[in-house]
Parts: sequence; structure tokens; C-alpha cells
Amino acid sequence: MGILLKGGIIYTGEPVSDGTQMDILIEDGMIKDQQRNINPEELGKSESEQLEIIDVSGLTIVPGLVDMHVHLREPGFEYKETIATGTKSAARGGFTSIACMPNTKPTADNSGTIEFIKQRAKEQGLVHTYPIAALTVDRVGKEIVEMDDLYSAGAVAFSDDGSWVHDSGVMRTALEYSQLFNVPVISHCEDEGLSDSGQVNEGYLASVMGLSGIPNESESIAVARDVMLSELTGAHLHIAHISTAQSVDIIRKAKDRGVPVTAEVTPHHLILTDSTIQNYNTMAKVNPPLRTEEDVKALRQGIKEGVIDCIATDHAPHSTDEKNVEFDNAPFGLVGLETAFSVSKKALVDSGVLSLSELIEKMSTNPAKLLKLPSGKLVHEAPADLTILSLDEKYTVNPGDFASLGKNSPFAGWELEGKIVATMVSGEFSYRQFGSDDHVV
Repeated sequence: MGILLKGGIIYTGEPVSDGTQMDILIEDGMIKDQQRNINPEELGKSESEQLEIIDVSGLTIVPGLVDMHVHLREPGFEYKETIATGTKSAARGGFTSIACMPNTKPTADNSGTIEFIKQRAKEQGLVHTYPIAALTVDRVGKEIVEMDDLYSAGAVAFSDDGSWVHDSGVMRTALEYSQLFNVPVISHCEDEGLSDSGQVNEGYLASVMGLSGIPNESESIAVARDVMLSELTGAHLHIAHISTAQSVDIIRKAKDRGVPVTAEVTPHHLILTDSTIQNYNTMAKVNPPLRTEEDVKALRQGIKEGVIDCIATDHAPHSTDEKNVEFDNAPFGLVGLETAFSVSKKALVDSGVLSLSELIEKMSTNPAKLLKLPSGKLVHEAPADLTILSLDEKYTVNPGDFASLGKNSPFAGWELEGKIVATMVSGEFSYRQFGSDDHVV
């Protein structure tokens, strides 16, 4: 059955057409036509008889959001999240494609685990799910994985996310081999010799609260080393979840020199500071930690300039029992899929840093390009992966309503603007709150 979306405001990432009202005709999972007015009566008889016409007047349609940094926890930690619940959470957040990190149990360092993730996503997933393979065996930074096997099994990138490859020789070799497959190496930049047992950003607040601190240099020194290795090898390095002004400056200078480095930032690092941890709020305990107002400003400037290429959630669900403990004992991480768009809009669009079109580029077009995915486009004959937004609609964040098993969000009780009302994956709704058959998947 075809679908005709009528009267939506379209943002394709192309300034010429952005913000115009257009109809979109979808058939066989593809975008077949986009015009100011598509008259169903002018379509072929068989075509019009099997057409669901949906009035989306007043709503905004954008290319489906893409998140290149998600923790789905399965296999091994299904009490935190599963592929089924994680992809349901992604659909509710407007994401049509996600890439999942390899810190599972067993580690996704072998073709069997990659194939398991792909098969489970095919059976139970609601969005396109792409596995990222470990960079070293069991993510301990000693021995490089069989990249050829993992790439052939479906890995779209390599990363030891959660751990930094401390051995420069191992990292150099991994970068060199990655060029055979033309995929990025994603680095979690953290010199653990500096972060050690740190819990929060190193500074005044950490001292007052009696918590051990993580200095900015634990990230920026690792970023500098990896950038130098990218420059040496010519391999594509992608820096995950940067959080410091120093990191932004290092990447800016590297890009000016032509180093093939890209970077991401999370929505929470664009809007929250270390003041959020007051009262020992474990929901705000993340790695890298929330930093200072100066760092937030630098991150926003970096994304405005294009130094930072995209926004990724680092969605990291934990059980309620794990987070409801003493601050020192709580795990790092928060859930971000279902609040990502509206938090990013508040941080960047509402503050005048980016236009809506530029935000969509950072949350859809760019991450799709970085991972070479067939997503991030809203054009004729592209896959019908799209997100429908009610831009001015306000809502209050209630983690209890999340589809994710994780409820660990620091945004509980926040009033946000910009609600996801539908997510379409390959021409079918994976999430929908309007139309003749209102339902929430």
C-alpha cells in the first residue's frame, strides 16, 4: 500500500527547498515523488486505490535521524536493554538508523556476534541497525581483531568504545588496516592514567562534593595522540563524544591541516554542565563527564563551525537499581534516544547557534555519510526513511514513559519543545501518533 503525505513542511538539507510545503508519495519503501500538490486522482487507478492519504499539514518532515553511537546491550546485558526495546526507543526518538557499540558480552569482536546482532535486529528491530565491531580482541587494546571477517559480516566501523587503545603501535596498525575497508575507526579518547578513579569533572564542585575528578587533559591528550596517528597513516579517525574546549581546538587545527578526522558530540554535553551533579545526581554521571560552561560554549561553537561533524546520543541504559546507589558506585551513562532531538533543538536552534536545517544535517545527513549508510536523504528514489515533527509542541519528559528499559535520564521533568509524532522506516511506520489509525508502536 502506498502512502501520500500531504501538506508537510519539508527540510531536506538543501537550502533551496528547506521550509517549503510539499506532498510526498511513498511506494515500495521508496520516495517516488515530491511536489507542491500531488492529486491522487491523477495517479494510476491501481495506484490511487491502494493509497493511504495522510494530512500532515502544520507538521515538519525531515530525513530520518541517524545515531552512530548507541549501546543496545544485547547480547549479555539484556536487563539493561535489548535490541527490541532499544530500537523501539530509537523509533520514538525519530531515529530510522542506529549503529550499536561492541561492548556487549560476548564482545562484538567476532563475526558470530556481529551476525547475531544483525539477525536479532532483523527479527525484532524497528529501525535499521548497524553493528560496530571492536577494534581489538575483547577491547583490551592488545591484539587487533580480524577486520576482514568482521567487515564481511556487516560491521560499519571499528571501535573499542568505553576503552582507549593505549598502545600507540596497536592503534597505528589498526588505523592502517582500516583503510582496506574504507571505514572509520572510532576512538573513545580517555587516558585512564589521568582519569583513574575519577567520577566527575575535575574542579571546584568536585572538591566541594568530595568526589575524585577527571581532568580535561585525560581526553585532550588522547585526542592529540590519535589525531597525530591519523595524520601519520592517512586513515579516517572519528572521535567519540568530545567534551572539552581543548579537544575542539585540537580537531579544528587538525582539519585545517587536512587530517581525515571527524568528531561527534552528545546532546547532554551541549546543554548540561557539571553543576547538574549537585545533590549527587547519578542520572548526570556520564563518561566523559559533564564539563564547565566554557566547554559547553566551545562545543557549540565547534558544531557551528563544522569542527564537530555530528550529534550522537551515546545512549547508555542501566537498570534503576544500578543508578540508585551511592554516587561512587553508580555506573556512567544516561539514556538519550527519546529526548535527543528536542534537547539538541533547545541547545542549538532555540539559542540561535544553528538553523533547523543545519541541525538536521548534524543529526541525519552527516552521520549517514560518515558510516556510508543509504540514509539521511529526503529526495526522489531515496529510501523512505523519514521523521515527522511537531516543532512547536511542548511536552514534559517522563522517563517512566520511555520505551527503553533504561530510565536514567537527567532531563526528567524538563519541558521541551519539538515532539516526534511519527517515524517511517523503509516506507512503513515504526512509530506513529496521527492519521486514521492512530497508534504507538
